[in-house]
Amino acid sequence: MDIRNKKLSDDEFYGIRKEILEQWPTGKDVDFDEAIEYHKSMPETKSFSRKLSAAKKERKTLIQPRAGVALIDEHIKLLQYLQDKGEADLLPTTIDSYTRQNRYEEAEVGIKESIHTQKSMLNGFPAVNHGVYGCRQIIENLDTPVQVRHGTPDARLLTEICYAGGFTSYEGGGISYNIPYAKDVPLERTIYDWQYVDRLTGIYEEAGVSINREPYGPLTGTLVPPSMSNAVAIIEALLAAEQGVKNVTVGYGQCGNLVQDVAALRVLEELTEEYLEKYGYEDVTVTSVLHQWMGGFPQDEAKAFAVISWGSSVAALAKATKVIVKTPHEAIGVPTMEANAQGLRCTKQAISLLADQELKSSALELEKAIIKGETCAIVDKTFELGMGDLALGVIRAVKAGVIDIPFAPSKYNFGKMLPARDHEGAVRYLNTAHVPLPQELIDFNRGKIEHRAKMEKRKASFQMVIDDVYAISKGRLVGKPK
Repeated sequence: MDIRNKKLSDDEFYGIRKEILEQWPTGKDVDFDEAIEYHKSMPETKSFSRKLSAAKKERKTLIQPRAGVALIDEHIKLLQYLQDKGEADLLPTTIDSYTRQNRYEEAEVGIKESIHTQKSMLNGFPAVNHGVYGCRQIIENLDTPVQVRHGTPDARLLTEICYAGGFTSYEGGGISYNIPYAKDVPLERTIYDWQYVDRLTGIYEEAGVSINREPYGPLTGTLVPPSMSNAVAIIEALLAAEQGVKNVTVGYGQCGNLVQDVAALRVLEELTEEYLEKYGYEDVTVTSVLHQWMGGFPQDEAKAFAVISWGSSVAALAKATKVIVKTPHEAIGVPTMEANAQGLRCTKQAISLLADQELKSSALELEKAIIKGETCAIVDKTFELGMGDLALGVIRAVKAGVIDIPFAPSKYNFGKMLPARDHEGAVRYLNTAHVPLPQELIDFNRGKIEHRAKMEKRKASFQMVIDDVYAISKGRLVGKPK
């Protein structure tokens, strides 16, 4: 497959499009011109891009939950509750697992079973099966902008239906929705398929409809060094911009150390803007999102609220444009809508209390410098490997271990880099493997890990990684020996 970071031509795009829209019967209802008119008829208050841009200007942090069920009426009921009782500023539609794997026949069975049992038998909303007009029912029954959140390696048909259905924000990317999610999907395939998604977004933009795009920041959500997740987000933003995307939200998953997390979010937004400008994409609006703690949660609801508040504080102090909110039922399973709303209100209160406060310290500035140096080393090496072509470079970077995502299921991930926490809980590189950090940054990471080892009176080893993975279930951030 000949992959290049070049805007898809009309001939290439529309040649693919005909095939995509024939993958499931609801594809026939997608009419681009009619969809543009539909979007333009929607109130401006339902535009994700507009609301994010306004929040960035006001330095305000918006709150957004995760949510999705199988049937249209129940999904509307759920989102209305989160809008009205949870005080959500932005709303999601989380897609079910069958749709994420393009298994639409099985999603159809799930819909029928949900009708029969009167409860959702799918873990999300099967947007492809419900089609354009089913999606529009969601949009028309809400007052708040709605985003599609999923995890789909090949999301082309889903994108077509959701965009025509009136959704104004869309999560994912060719790296972040492959390596952390799929076992056996070549990166070349997903980079190419997501060029289609981004080009479709660009075509909507050119017709006067702005749709926000959001690379998935947390990746595997487990001990991902900030510079690794930041590098992936920046690369996906650049790939999207080449296809004509003009509104991008770059994301980051909370790692646990307050100073490091605030530094990482600030650097992420700053560096994304710098790289976009450097490579000629000067008219892209960049916003940021913090994902609250992606690891294990305590079963005790009171303790779960403490974890939620902890993430809310990071979002507020980093001045993230929005925060993806967890619930007090994370350890139990799918939350009730009441629990989901409680997580939202908890987050909103914490953010409100910290809204006028600034985090300033020499430790913060040092952490920003470290993360910036590491991130630039990864991104710049990726460009170098592609001889200036970022799409080609990222494929080579993943193969070479320049981009190496810890605990990823993909067989195409290099899988040799090892992270661990330092004594204060910041995520560092225990073993950089082929990640191309400058020697002074390798030494910095090694020094931090060695300091922890000394304090814990043990050797720096893989056991630290294991201990850190299980630490939160024991009520701690750092996995210390007994």
